[in-house]
Amino acid sequence: MTHPFELLQDKFRTLRLAETAKELPNLMREAEAKNWTYHEFIHEILSYEMSCREKKNNERLMKWAEFPEKLTFEDYNLKEQSAIGEKQLNVLKELNWIEEYFTLIMMGPTGAGKTHLSIALGIHAVEKGYQVSFISMSQLMYVLKTKEYTNKSKTRYKRIITSDLIIIDDVMYMTYEAQEANLFFQFIYDLYDKAAFILTSNKGPGEWGKFLGDPTLTTAILDRLLHRSEIITFDKEADSIRMKYRKALFQHHTVES
Repeated sequence: MTHPFELLQDKFRTLRLAETAKELPNLMREAEAKNWTYHEFIHEILSYEMSCREKKNNERLMKWAEFPEKLTFEDYNLKEQSAIGEKQLNVLKELNWIEEYFTLIMMGPTGAGKTHLSIALGIHAVEKGYQVSFISMSQLMYVLKTKEYTNKSKTRYKRIITSDLIIIDDVMYMTYEAQEANLFFQFIYDLYDKAAFILTSNKGPGEWGKFLGDPTLTTAILDRLLHRSEIITFDKEADSIRMKYRKALFQHHTVES
């Protein structure tokens, strides 16, 4: 004879409430032990299913974002840089700038904390339900050049262009050919007023023309990126945070034979 739990579980699965179907026996036992009302029982069932779906969605968005590592605000020390203070960071955490399609340009030397802050903001956005894509400038160029030929690049490109926030790391790290510059312009043009951006670079926007090789194209790109933007400048004189906390293989003493 089929147990009543199993009959109910089948109905929940039919309604695509799979997580609740698995948890149903525990929920019913808890309902009996705590004398839940019908209203409380229904509330707990729906809350459990919503919580599970939110968790799964978060895991999916984290996978799609392709962050190179998990860097959060808990690990970010505001005192070690002078780019932003606590008040400014709290404004960024509100994420209203994503809804307004703002561009954040994080500019400064290598190891100053630009990438850490951009990833922390990206993870925070994912936790709030936004779709985020993290990609380096060199990877982006590869995706743009191969999206018509490889399925992996095509899939990556589709995820990027449907993102609410696109983080491009190491912008203008090297000189680009005319074809690459045009692809980047088309990419920015297509996503103007459709997505927010975070760009990290060790070069200021005024220097980007030297790397794209076309002043007119550079102006067109910057015109769109800087229309709604905030430039966060990291101290050029600051020591590299990565070097400060680097892990060493050998102790700091003279090697004796």
